[in-house]
Amino acid sequence: MGGVLEWLGARLDAQVAVVGGRGDGPVEVEEATAGFPSAARAGLQELAPRVVGGRLASAATTTGGEGGAGSWWLRLERIGPRPPHRVLVVAAERAPDRAESAVASQVCGVLDLLFRARETDAARRGYQRKARQLRLALFQALMAGDPVLARRMSAGDPAGVLETERARVHLLRCAPGDRDRLAQTYQDPSGFHGRALMVRCPVYDEHLICLIPEGDPAGEPLAGALRELVGANRTYTLGISAVQPLAATAEAYEQARHALAVARTTPDRIAGYEGREPLARLLPPAPAGRWAAGLLRPLDAVPRLAVDITGLALSMPRAGVARFLNLSRTTVGAHVREVESALGMDLHAVRDRAALHLAVALAARRADPPWATDPEPGAGTGPGDAPRLTDLLGTDAARRWARAFWTPLAGAEHHRVRGTLRGWIDANADARRAAQELGLSRTTVTAHLRTAERLLHRDLSASGPGIHDLVHALRISVSSHEADSGHRAQ
Repeated sequence: MGGVLEWLGARLDAQVAVVGGRGDGPVEVEEATAGFPSAARAGLQELAPRVVGGRLASAATTTGGEGGAGSWWLRLERIGPRPPHRVLVVAAERAPDRAESAVASQVCGVLDLLFRARETDAARRGYQRKARQLRLALFQALMAGDPVLARRMSAGDPAGVLETERARVHLLRCAPGDRDRLAQTYQDPSGFHGRALMVRCPVYDEHLICLIPEGDPAGEPLAGALRELVGANRTYTLGISAVQPLAATAEAYEQARHALAVARTTPDRIAGYEGREPLARLLPPAPAGRWAAGLLRPLDAVPRLAVDITGLALSMPRAGVARFLNLSRTTVGAHVREVESALGMDLHAVRDRAALHLAVALAARRADPPWATDPEPGAGTGPGDAPRLTDLLGTDAARRWARAFWTPLAGAEHHRVRGTLRGWIDANADARRAAQELGLSRTTVTAHLRTAERLLHRDLSASGPGIHDLVHALRISVSSHEADSGHRAQ
C-alpha cells in the first residue's frame, strides 16, 4: 500500500493519502506519503465525509490559503464500490491535468484490490483462529469425559473423530512456531483434520496434541506423517498413548505425556506408553472411596471455580493454568490458597499434591462428579470410620503396584538413581536443593531424573502427574520395608 502511494506521489509531483471513516463523522488518515501537509488534513473534514458515505463519487477543493503560497489543491476520489468508502486524496500545489486525473482514478482500482486482499487475509486469519478455538473446545469437552457435549458443540456437523469409539493421543513436541503451520498443513476445508483432531496445547508452547481414531484407515496417514516429521527434524519428539475410549481422552493425554518424557531419551525420539494400571484403580473401592470423601468433604464449602482451578493446578504449572483459563497468575494463586485453607494442605508441597491428586482420582471412579464428597450409602461418617492413606497404601494391591513400579530400577546399577529420586522428593522436587543435600551436581541429579523417566515410563517434571506416582511408590516402599523388618525381627 505504501509503495503505491509513494509511486503515485512521485508520478503526480504531489502528496497522497488514503482516508476513511463511517460517513457520518470525522475522517482519519489511514496511510499517507511522508510529506502530506497538515493543512490538507484539516481541510478534509468538510468534504471527505460526503465521499466516504457515497453521496459523491469525487470532489475537488482548495485549502490552506486563497490560491497563494501555502495553498493546496485537493482532489478526492472514492475507492471501491461499497460504502463506507475509503477515499484517495491527492494534494498538489496546482490542479492536475486530465492525464494525471486518469492515473489517480486507475490507482483507485489498484488500491481497492489491495484493500480486498487485506480483508481476505484478515478473514482467513479470523477463520483459522476460530477453527483453532473450536478444535480446542471440542478437545476440552473430551478431556472432561463428555463426547456427547462435544457433539452438541459441533452444531450438527461433528468432527470425524467424534464418530469413533476409541482413539490414541499423539503428543508432538516441536518448535512453538511450527504448530500452526503443521496444523494448517493437514487441515481440511471444514477446519478439522479428516477424522483426526490436531490441537495447539494452550499450556505448553511446544506441544501439538493429535487425537487420532484407532482402527480407522483415514487416521493412519496422519499417524505416519507425525512419525516422518520426527525422523526429519532432530528437535522433534513424539509420545503416543495406549488405545482408550473417547470418554477417556484425559487418561490418554496423560499417557502421551509420560511417553513424551520417555521419547526424549530414545534413539528415534518416539515412544509409546508402557505404563501399568494406575494406583487409584487397584485400591479397594469402598475404603478408598471413604478416605477420598473424607479428605474432599471440606471442599463442599468452597466455590466450584476455585476447586476446578486447583484440580488443573495438580497436573500443570500454575502459569499454564492462568494462560489456559485467561486469568492472571495472582487470581489462580488466590483460588488455590482458598482450597489449601479449606483442606489444611500446602499444595506447594509435593506430598500434599500427590495425596489430593489420588483423592480426586478415587472420587472420579464413582458415578458422582470427581469432586463429590458425600460418603457412600451406609458408610460410616465418624472420624474413626474413614481409613487413613497409610492404611490404603499398606494393602497388598498397593504393595504389588509399588513393586511393579520399582522393577525397572531394581538392579544394583541403579542404586544411585533410586537414592536421587528419594532425595529429590525429600527436597520437594527441587533439583538444586536435592543436589546440595545429596552432595551431587545439579547436572547429575537431572541426568538421574531423565534415566528414571526412561525406565519408569513416567513424566517426572515437577508439575507432571508422574511425580504423584513416584511419591506414593516411595511411601509404600518405605512402609513395606519397615513392616517386613518388624516381621523378621519378631
